[in-house]
Amino acid sequence: MADEQDILLPDIGDFDAVEVIEITVAVGDVVEAEQTLLTLESDKATMDIPSPSAGEIKAIHVSVGDAISEGTPIMVLLPDSSAVSTDSDVKNETEAVEPDKTSTNTETETTPEPRTAPQIRDTSEVVGQSRSSKSHASPSVRRFARELGVDLGLVYGSGKKGRILKEDVKAFTKSVLTNNKVSPAAGFAMPEIPPIDFSKFGQVESRPLSRLKRLGGQSLHRSWITVPHVTQFDEADITELEDFRKSKIDAAKKQGIKLTLVAFLVKAVVDALQQYPEFNSSLSPDGEKIILKQYFHIGVAVNTNDGLIVPVVKDADKKGLFEIASEISELSEKARAGKITPKDLQGGCFTISSLGGIGGRHFTPIINAPEVAILGVSRATIKPIYESEQFVPRLIMPFALSYDHRVIDGVAGAQFTKFLSTILKDIRHILL
Repeated sequence: MADEQDILLPDIGDFDAVEVIEITVAVGDVVEAEQTLLTLESDKATMDIPSPSAGEIKAIHVSVGDAISEGTPIMVLLPDSSAVSTDSDVKNETEAVEPDKTSTNTETETTPEPRTAPQIRDTSEVVGQSRSSKSHASPSVRRFARELGVDLGLVYGSGKKGRILKEDVKAFTKSVLTNNKVSPAAGFAMPEIPPIDFSKFGQVESRPLSRLKRLGGQSLHRSWITVPHVTQFDEADITELEDFRKSKIDAAKKQGIKLTLVAFLVKAVVDALQQYPEFNSSLSPDGEKIILKQYFHIGVAVNTNDGLIVPVVKDADKKGLFEIASEISELSEKARAGKITPKDLQGGCFTISSLGGIGGRHFTPIINAPEVAILGVSRATIKPIYESEQFVPRLIMPFALSYDHRVIDGVAGAQFTKFLSTILKDIRHILL
């Protein structure tokens, strides 16, 4: 049986007192020759220290954070008798590693011999040819990422100082394979929230999310992490508009129509989109251009028992108030009855989400991607407004416009909300 041997830190070049940043094995682990035992990092380089031979780790003499130098005992290895290396082999296997030629970093990596590059998809970016070269990761993690065809520039590092660990690469790969695909142009792998056993704090009940909430949640999450949101707040004096709406309620009822404020909002939004066409667009997949739409299909968020759903009023620019109101009612009833069809939900250009019937003063709506903007409307209240040297009661409706900052800048956002406020104050502007 082979005798235990001390593994000493080999000559690592012109470095002294290098910090241990990662220990990749534990006592009792069986390792292979050249398997990484620990990773060191100086202010100039990061390097893996390999095992001189196969065997079992019997003791570890260093800890993460220790500063060690050449000749420092780091571990005790019981070599595998069937694969004991000669002294010259050990010396060769523990020689200082050369810098990673595929990276612009000064990190070093052990490379026993050249081998064929792994097969990867055309859309993959190989480490060392992209933003990966600037990522904070050890050579072993870089090698692991290369083998999987993963661009480390897209991976979130959960280690010390944002260091990317092997587990982060695995989590990223799992995310892509489960269709939570990450685009090089926008997006990144997020660290998973650690599981918690809430029952240890008290009584709990587990209820499954409805299919609608699960699918909607995925879309909202994707939009939130991939679209740079900006929200512009404003308000509109809808005193005259509300008076006009009330004057038409009876006429609408005779036709079996419920005339709500949302129908007016749809008409006002269409007029604003015609004035500011970049709000009626979508960003191309490559992020190089915007696709301007010549049609006006307006989505209206509807709350159901199973979650939020957004049916679309098609060609709203070609329909009158009563026709729009009737269509909104019909789509809302279908949504709540679970009879909505995919066709009813497709083709939206812009979305309106109204909480006016519930309450609240302000909220920041999430863009319904691939649209580039969404309007969130809150409950209108009577406020004293100073006019003609006196305060008069006016019905003021707060609203918020969230927009994609890649397509729309702050000036355009403010102009859109100001224009919309003007239309809502006097709906006759849509005739101009």
